[in-house]
Amino acid sequence: MKIIISPAKKMNIDTDTLACRSVPVFLDETAELLAWMRNLTFAQAKDLWKCNDKIAEQNYRRFQEMDLERNLTPAVIAYEGIQYQYMAPAVFGGAQTDYIQEHLRVLSGFYGVLKPFDGVTPYRLEMQAKASEAGDLYRFWGDKLYREVTWEEQGGGSLIVNLASKEYSKCVEKYLTSEDRYLTIVFGELTDGKVKQKGTFAKMARGEMVRYLAENDVQEPERIKGFDRLGYQFAENLSSEKEYVFLKKG
Repeated sequence: MKIIISPAKKMNIDTDTLACRSVPVFLDETAELLAWMRNLTFAQAKDLWKCNDKIAEQNYRRFQEMDLERNLTPAVIAYEGIQYQYMAPAVFGGAQTDYIQEHLRVLSGFYGVLKPFDGVTPYRLEMQAKASEAGDLYRFWGDKLYREVTWEEQGGGSLIVNLASKEYSKCVEKYLTSEDRYLTIVFGELTDGKVKQKGTFAKMARGEMVRYLAENDVQEPERIKGFDRLGYQFAENLSSEKEYVFLKKG
């Protein structure tokens, strides 16, 4: 079983809290993207990022000074988004850290696929960025992300638990085979008979779900249904083999 999640835009450097255990598998491809990013003018980079001057200046400098092999932070604590705050991996016990290192994968426009304790450096490059010279990033990565997420389980089909946003999950979805089981987790509220997801609440729940899976050493889909944190409860009548829906109670 592999659990896929999205990265976060905001990142930090923390070389003290947790140690890196591994190196990103697609480091050669990342170096290729880094070389391309360094050739952009500031105006081109800002246009690519669609951000304000302050954020653009910080990230433009990051790419010019970037070292992919030194002063690295484990991916799972390098990202500072809401999902990662609710996952709170820094306070996991040993069994939980081993669980996420084995089962959790972060999809990234810059690094491709990351294990939680792969060493990374702060960057800004979203998967949907229009990276013209390097090509569209979906085309650049092709089926590599899917193959990396599933390669350990090939032969008997793969179970992929999708907690990623559409921007990132489509990198895997496009290449699914009939042997794969792809299970998307939806966190929402029932409004006028329809399930509506709210961005912030969904991100909170995704992080809490990763924590739940790790704390309970969940290996089978059936046990995912037991998640009942942040006011959510499994909705059997709205769920299917391909989609588990959790509704906020009340």
